[in-house]
Amino acid sequence: MEQQDSREQHSVLQLSTFSCFSPSSPPISSLYTPSITPQPSLEQPISPPSQNISLISQQVSLIIKEIDSSQRKLAQMEKELLGYDTLDLSRTNLAAELKLFLQHHQLPLGKDSRTGITEMVASVGHSCEKSADLLSQYMSYKVSGPCPDDWSLAQKLILKGCEPLPRRRCVAKTVPKPGLSSLPASLWKPVNDKIVAWSGLGCKNFNCSNSKNCVGCFDLVKGYETERYVKARSKIDFLMDDVLAMENGGIRIGFDIGGGSGTFAARMAERNVTVITNTLNLDAPYSEFIAARGLFPLFLSLDHRFPFYDNVFDLVHATSRLDVGDNFYCSYDEKKRALTRLIERFGYKKLKWVVGEKTDAAGSGKPEIYLSAVLQKPVRI
Repeated sequence: MEQQDSREQHSVLQLSTFSCFSPSSPPISSLYTPSITPQPSLEQPISPPSQNISLISQQVSLIIKEIDSSQRKLAQMEKELLGYDTLDLSRTNLAAELKLFLQHHQLPLGKDSRTGITEMVASVGHSCEKSADLLSQYMSYKVSGPCPDDWSLAQKLILKGCEPLPRRRCVAKTVPKPGLSSLPASLWKPVNDKIVAWSGLGCKNFNCSNSKNCVGCFDLVKGYETERYVKARSKIDFLMDDVLAMENGGIRIGFDIGGGSGTFAARMAERNVTVITNTLNLDAPYSEFIAARGLFPLFLSLDHRFPFYDNVFDLVHATSRLDVGDNFYCSYDEKKRALTRLIERFGYKKLKWVVGEKTDAAGSGKPEIYLSAVLQKPVRI
């Protein structure tokens, strides 16, 4: 009977065993597996089979409850580690507007016949929990009044992964836009300093930004921007017309990732191709400058999923800031090899692939290794 009890106990213990492999921590089973203390061997009368079955069922029920509790604790640990948790609305320092936004709001006319939804649910990046104080500051404003001039605070939250940001019930201030021209003249006309508020920026005009933040980026008259993509300085600089000729037409819309002051989109606009430029105002007003040229800036970080449907772009252009695509900087050969393996893994066809040296843009005279490539997406069925 002792052997039978031992077998019954062993079979029950098997139900509670699960493992989670981690190089720095013990298996989760060692943390949460319920302990069963063996009873001392005593001479006891043999119980009827029905009573034994009842005892086993009770033990199984207890172990299942322990497993459920352990799984809930594990899920909570994962949430805390990842920061993926709901904001605690009971906090006293949260702005009232933030608390209101995070609540579920029933649709005023009931269920929507097209989508089937019955309420509006707040959409806030999960990393916002880690920046709750900054987020509460962002949501402190006068309802129906002018929005605070706090774009730099919003960008700080975005760079911390708090994206998308909550919607606000305020109106953006109007900034005068003197000297704007219509397309195509706007593509290469100098942009007036007065179209930018310049709050939160070290420079207060484009001449300063040209010399300190992005050398020559905002000079549309005699700077390097006037030659980019139409005049090659080295073998790693691809001409736009040569690249477009590889597709024999059919390029209509494109996406430029980390597009600086929008010159790639401007050159494409001259060739009747619409390009959206992804950018942030990192130390300079790139978004306002791109818009003043008559182009489309998308204020979004690279951590966010781009809000476009699959396969809508005929062309995607990426520069050195993302380290993929055309003309990116390779500080070491190993980095170049790793990047090459990454590109090859996705099966892209190499239409053009050039590796070469280029003088350091900072003016140190030190050569840097660059890789420029034109890749064609494979047909995937």
